[in-house]
Order: sequence, then C-alpha cells, then structure tokens
Amino acid sequence: MVRLVFVDVDGTLVGKEGVPACVWPAVEAAKARGLRLSLLTGRPGRGEALRLAQRLDPEGLHVFESGAVVLSLSQDPHEPQAKPFFVAALPVAAAQEVVRLARRLSLPLEGYTADGGFFMEGDSPLLLAHQRLLGVEAEGADLLRLQSPLVRLQVLADPKAPLGALLDALPQELSAHVAESPKMPGVRFVSLTQKGVGKLFGARLVAEAHGLDLRQCAMVGDGENDLEVIQSVGLGIAMGNAPLSVKRAAKKVVAPVEACGLAEALAALG
Repeated sequence: MVRLVFVDVDGTLVGKEGVPACVWPAVEAAKARGLRLSLLTGRPGRGEALRLAQRLDPEGLHVFESGAVVLSLSQDPHEPQAKPFFVAALPVAAAQEVVRLARRLSLPLEGYTADGGFFMEGDSPLLLAHQRLLGVEAEGADLLRLQSPLVRLQVLADPKAPLGALLDALPQELSAHVAESPKMPGVRFVSLTQKGVGKLFGARLVAEAHGLDLRQCAMVGDGENDLEVIQSVGLGIAMGNAPLSVKRAAKKVVAPVEACGLAEALAALG
C-alpha cells in the first residue's frame, strides 16, 4: 500500500501555464485519504518551488537541488519556515574544475550554496529566463570565490551548446542529472551534485525518515532524471508527456501535465 508520494515539478506538477487548476483538489483529496506528499525536484528550495512544497505538505520533508538538499517544513511560528534536514556539499576542487570548464566552453552557469544562495556567472538570456521561471533573483558572482559551500552547479544548454564536451570532461567526484522544463522548451538543465547524490538518494532519505521502505512509496515524474526513482519505488507513474524510456519503466502512465495527469495519478492512489 502506498503511503508516501514523490512529486516532480517541471512537466509533472507544473506545465507551460503553471499548475493546472485540477491538481490542488486532487492533492487535498489524497491527503484526506492519509497519503503524505513530498516534492522531489532539481529546483532550489526557494521561490516557487518552496511555495509548491508548502502547499503539498507544510509539515513535511521535501527534496531540492537534485537530492543535495532536503528541507523540513514547519508551520510553527516559533520555528523557521524551512530548515535543513540534509545537505551534501560539492567537493571543492571538483566544483572549481567545472566552473573553469564551463567558462572555457562559454556555457551559462549557476551555483547554489548550502545556505540557500543562488548565483550566476554572466548575463545569458537563458539565465535571466530561468530566474523568472524559479521566481527567485540570482546574484551575479565569481563562483570560484563564494564564501558558502556549493551544493549544486547547473549548466543551461540550448540545442547548439557543446554539452557533450562538458559531460565528457566531468570530474569523477560529481554526478550529472539532465532535465527539461515545459516553460523553457529546448533548454537542457544539467545539474551537478556530489557523486551518488540524486533524486533517488533524496527519496530514500525522506522515506526512511517516515519509517517507510521505497516499496511503500510512489513516484510521479516525466523526465530521465526521474527514471531511477520510478524504477525503485513500489509504484512508478509516468506522465503522458514523458519520453518513451520513462513510460516503459513505469508501472502506470497517466495523461500529460496539462490534461490533469498528476490529478489522475493521485486519484488512483490511496
């Protein structure tokens, strides 16, 4: 029996026009049946992503930064709204190597720090568009000179970007997670975390914190970066807009994001 549901953001909870109106009644109905909901995203735990997590479960654990950060939310006025439950910093030398590599390849680069900082190098239109999507303004900075440890680096690549050259030269201490967003079609988001840290890693932490095995969990997602979680939980659900590889790995396929696929998935659980 499924007791905890992991929910991806872009292409699952959020479509081109935002969150479909049909989703929130389905979320409330799922919670009324006793299901716990946990956001599982590559986005930082700020701005729109944090607001979405609070609406899914304002007293729960949610995974951000592709598994590098798990936040514990609280409605207690005497406690922080969100506090770190787990943080995995990048190895310093490996992170610096990636920053220099991205500069050589002229790839737009973002850095996310352990204390919630959001930084960017350059003024690429992709970086500016991504800030609008996140609902968070980045600070321009030299990513080699930040005071707080990095938990994630992210490259934004358009179809002409030399993405292969970056991936081929990545330090072995890092893991790469490639995702897309319907709000920025054609752009690939390459998140870099500590080796072994990813969405599956974060999902295991949250499940264990709730006293659950992954077989008692479900995952609703649409991207290749959701694949390992979809394959590992008791019930993996693919959105109708997911690539064929994700659909084949899932036990259930629902409608696309704009056609209430997440609401359909939640209605089938409980």
